[in-house]
Amino acid sequence: MARDLSSSAVAREPLGVRIGLRVVTIGYVVMLVGWPTTLVFKNAFGDGLSSVSDALTDPAVTSALQLTATISVIAVLINLVFGVGISLLLVRYEFWGKRVLSTLIDVPLSISPVVVGLALLLVYNGNDGWFGPTLEKLGFQIIFATPGMVMATVFVALPLVIREVVPVLQEIGDDQEQAARSLGASGIQTFRRITLPGIKWALVYGVVLSLASSLGEFGAVKIVSSNVSGETQTATLLVQAKYEGFEQTTAYSVAAVLAFAAMACLVIVSILRPKEQSS
Repeated sequence: MARDLSSSAVAREPLGVRIGLRVVTIGYVVMLVGWPTTLVFKNAFGDGLSSVSDALTDPAVTSALQLTATISVIAVLINLVFGVGISLLLVRYEFWGKRVLSTLIDVPLSISPVVVGLALLLVYNGNDGWFGPTLEKLGFQIIFATPGMVMATVFVALPLVIREVVPVLQEIGDDQEQAARSLGASGIQTFRRITLPGIKWALVYGVVLSLASSLGEFGAVKIVSSNVSGETQTATLLVQAKYEGFEQTTAYSVAAVLAFAAMACLVIVSILRPKEQSS
């Protein structure tokens, strides 16, 4: 019924209005996303495949890409586990401070990543941070090391999983979960057989968005990284360094790799989802 009403409303719109809206929308997306991304790939391959191959096989580039992949995978796994846990806590339970927790989750989306990095620096800096000196005495270096970069990436990407899962949990309700418990199913069995199948696509999209955000994170990581080539320099920091050093081909090549990885994730998910739904 709702679909019929929507179709009739669209049909009553003048043809010129519909065409105009489509042109404006497509033009906006092309100018804001399509054209700049295309220029990155165009400049990356402007000197041929050999130049791209040489750039990507450079030891500094290889190290930066490997470090970025490692940080991104760890950050996504952490966000996946804690994202699901926090989502279940927000939807399935009532407790004091629930609204405060829900608001705090959106903080990474509302403040600059540079502020996130600075906050981590003030807390975990080994010289004058709150916990940094104690941790370094115990043999744990957070700032200017991989753990600090992982923490910064996790902080920035955390809301992406939660904001995908929470609406789905609210939509499916908990009737089936309660029925499963009444039949003797444990909490783990209920989650694995009832909850997880219901939120799987929300998890997939949350993970994809979190991965894309982690691969491209720059501001927070720049603050907590020493940006040493071959050690603590991620791919995004390498792009900046190479671009400012007038090594344009290397900068564009690495940027193209990051863009391709993010787009590939989104394309794969969009292709697989209809198959899963139709089955």
